[in-house]
Amino acid sequence: MPDYSPITAEIRSRIAAVPGLTLIDDPAALDEFGRDKTPGAFHRPELVVEASEACAIQALLRLANDCRFPVVPRGLGTGLAGGAIPVCGGVVLSLARMNRIVAIEPRDMIAVVEPGVRNLDLKNAAQEYGLFYPPDPASNDICSLGGNAATNAGGPACVKYGTTRDYILGLEAVLPNGELIRAGVQTRKGVVGYDMTRLLVGSEGTLGVITKLIVRLIPLPADVCTLVALFPKLTSAMETITTILMRGHMPSTLEFMDSRCMELVGDILPFSGVKKEAGAMLLVESDGEPETIRRNITAMRDICLESGAVEALVAPDEEKRKQMWDVRRAISLRIEEAHPLDIQEDIVVPLGKIAAFVECLPDCETAHGVKIYAFGHAGDGNIHLSVTTGSLEARGKAESAVREIIETVIAMGGTMSGEHGVGIAKQPFLSLELSPESIRIQRAIKRLFDPNLILNPGKIFA
Repeated sequence: MPDYSPITAEIRSRIAAVPGLTLIDDPAALDEFGRDKTPGAFHRPELVVEASEACAIQALLRLANDCRFPVVPRGLGTGLAGGAIPVCGGVVLSLARMNRIVAIEPRDMIAVVEPGVRNLDLKNAAQEYGLFYPPDPASNDICSLGGNAATNAGGPACVKYGTTRDYILGLEAVLPNGELIRAGVQTRKGVVGYDMTRLLVGSEGTLGVITKLIVRLIPLPADVCTLVALFPKLTSAMETITTILMRGHMPSTLEFMDSRCMELVGDILPFSGVKKEAGAMLLVESDGEPETIRRNITAMRDICLESGAVEALVAPDEEKRKQMWDVRRAISLRIEEAHPLDIQEDIVVPLGKIAAFVECLPDCETAHGVKIYAFGHAGDGNIHLSVTTGSLEARGKAESAVREIIETVIAMGGTMSGEHGVGIAKQPFLSLELSPESIRIQRAIKRLFDPNLILNPGKIFA
């Protein structure tokens, strides 16, 4: 890392003089901006600034290069890999105030938004025009679209609709040198030059600060139908997922939770017939025209029963559907509340190896003395794991279990992160997945964009 300058009184004064920047240096507020949702990760910034326009960000980054202090972009602080934590100190750049939905163009089926817009706010705004923005992280009511773009966030709808990257047609971003660029298009196709949009999306704020997004919208599905299936074993539930997909069904959601998760949320399950002692639960949805989706959900229900489900229940109304999603979204919080240490992983394995992977988990628990919860987006192989211990002092056991899990995933042809990103949490494992040559090239790209390493330093490639 470079020898960065501290934020001196002179530097602070120069930052304060930039129109469009609001300074925050209250100690309690600085503490809040020193963490995100990554368990145990904390580095206090020297200063926080809130930007209200792109030209203010340009001025800040030019000043950062001139004075050699680091700048860390931050959305709404919901990241799970430490991507917005200022590990080198310096300035945290909050984009929360850049939260306008600039335009929704129904005839073009696009929206233009600033990075601080909440995911759910765009969904609701698009719905008023009969349109739909599919990317659906579990934290959609509190996460920002800029943060979603920085990590290429996914969510339950990925199995049918894809990730955030699939909906970003173009963007505006401030590069580390303070230059403003516009990348991508407002059309459904475009192949002029290198694809800068796809390079910046998923780069975790290390190559540029996104200041505007042009996102693709699709017609709002007419209806949605939800199925809950209970299985005696987790492996049989995972095998059922492959069967559903291999038979040509494309559910809009295919989620699961294991028996441990069900024990934690059993008191809020909305169906009286649901047995808390079941080994696993699948949450399956189909969206589209009412008659079509009811045929699809019936066919998938039959597959579940053929595959050993002890119960398969169709949600009778929207209220029951909402309650089931409340249960799904409560899992992470309840795990966190139940254990002093909770390391959250978001591995992905090939669809055909989901069952084989979950079969490895009990042996991993025994070997390392940890308790592992499994849930998530099984329809695209993205399994969320909470590796927990009964005390903070047992962190070493949890970390050794995580390493074994990642090694197993990569040996199966998977990846260590589907949507959380690398940040600082997964840096120790980067060489397990990427070759030395790949790492060298990507570090060179970072240096090309940011020769002084002032933008979000210490992340991904450190």
